[in-house]
Amino acid sequence: MASATLRPQVDIRRADDRAKTRIAWLDSKHSFSFGQHYDPTNTHHGLLLVSNDDTVRAGTGFETHPHTDMEIVTWVLQGSLVHQDSTGNKGVIYPGLAQRMSAGRGILHSEKNDAWRLTSDTEPHDDPVHFIQMWVVPDERGIDPGYEQLEIDNELLRGGLVTVASGMDRHDGASAIRIKNRYAALHVARLAPGQSVELPDAPYLHLFVARGEVNLEGAGRLHEGDAVRFTAVGGQQVTGVEPAEVLVWEMHAGLSA
Repeated sequence: MASATLRPQVDIRRADDRAKTRIAWLDSKHSFSFGQHYDPTNTHHGLLLVSNDDTVRAGTGFETHPHTDMEIVTWVLQGSLVHQDSTGNKGVIYPGLAQRMSAGRGILHSEKNDAWRLTSDTEPHDDPVHFIQMWVVPDERGIDPGYEQLEIDNELLRGGLVTVASGMDRHDGASAIRIKNRYAALHVARLAPGQSVELPDAPYLHLFVARGEVNLEGAGRLHEGDAVRFTAVGGQQVTGVEPAEVLVWEMHAGLSA
C-alpha cells in the first residue's frame, strides 16, 4: 500500500463511457479495465481494481473459474445469484445480503442466476439478476481462501450510510462482512427523494450510483451508472433526486507503485 502527497480531485465518470461486454447471457459494464477492455490509464482507483455492473439472463451465469489474491465483494440489486466454490461454500445472494469471497492462494467458484427456482405457485420465473461485483487487493498474498455473507437489509432500512464490508479496525463489531484489507470499507445508502448522506473523508473515495438519481454537492446531477472518483477530498453531501441506491468505497491507501 502506498500513500503520497495527493492532489485534490473530483473525477466524474459517466455511465455511457464505461467499457461494455455484451454476449447472449451477459450484459456487463466495466468502470475499470477488465478482460479484453484494457486501458493503461484506467486500471484502478485507490485500492479498487474492479467495479462491474452485471446483468445475467435466467438459467445462465459464470461457470466455474479461478481467482487468486483478491477480495471480491458482491452486491445484488435485483434477482438472486447462486454461489458455489471449491472450499465447499454455497449461498444464494439477494438484495440486502452482502457477500465476500477471499480468493487467497487460489479458489474456484461459479455464479449462476437463480431465476429458475419454483415459486409458490410452482411456476418457474425468468427474471434476470442484476448485481455489482467489486474487487480490492488484500493486505497479504497467499492467505487461506474464505467466504462470508451477511444480511444487511435491516440496517439499510434505518437510513444513512451503512457499512457493508470493512477491514478497518474502527469498524470492528459493526454489522458488516470483513474484508482482508485494513485500509478499505464499502458503504451503501438507499436514499428517498430529498434524503442526504455525507461522504466520508478519506484519501480515496469511489461513489457509484447503482440505481436512481442523486445530486452531488458541488458537482450536480448523477444518474444511474455514473461514478465519481475522489482524491484527497471528502465530506460532500449526496442527496436523492428520485429513489436511489449508492455504493461508496472509502480507502485510506492506494496501490504501491
